[in-house]
Amino acid sequence: MSHSKKLLIASALFGVIGVMMGGHMAGAGSYALRPVHAHVLVVGWLTLFAWSLFYKIYKPKHKLLASLHVWTALIGTFGLNAGMYVFMVGTIPLPETFSLIFYIVSGSILSLSFIFFLLLTLLQPDTEGDSTTTG
Repeated sequence: MSHSKKLLIASALFGVIGVMMGGHMAGAGSYALRPVHAHVLVVGWLTLFAWSLFYKIYKPKHKLLASLHVWTALIGTFGLNAGMYVFMVGTIPLPETFSLIFYIVSGSILSLSFIFFLLLTLLQPDTEGDSTTTG
């Protein structure tokens, strides 16, 4: 499966989760999950979707860097959102130290994916024949 497709599927999954969370919060009249809901939609849905488009438009020549980017993005996004949920909501009986470390480590992995993406964009040459470039 291509990098674009992996990110697109994950993005769609986070979109569904985010909509369900938003509906639950509105129906329950409680906005306790706002921070988790925001991260699910901004990092999970929006960011992964944007990165999916990047891989659809560009074909990075640095395959290892691209793979590192995609896997750290997926692992970091799932981990950050799950860790944030467990840490903030506390419905899953895990030691607080474990959930905090899981949350922090996942966020660090996600941060690496943003650094990898920056490197990819800096190393990516402009596409030849692109009619949108002005020279």
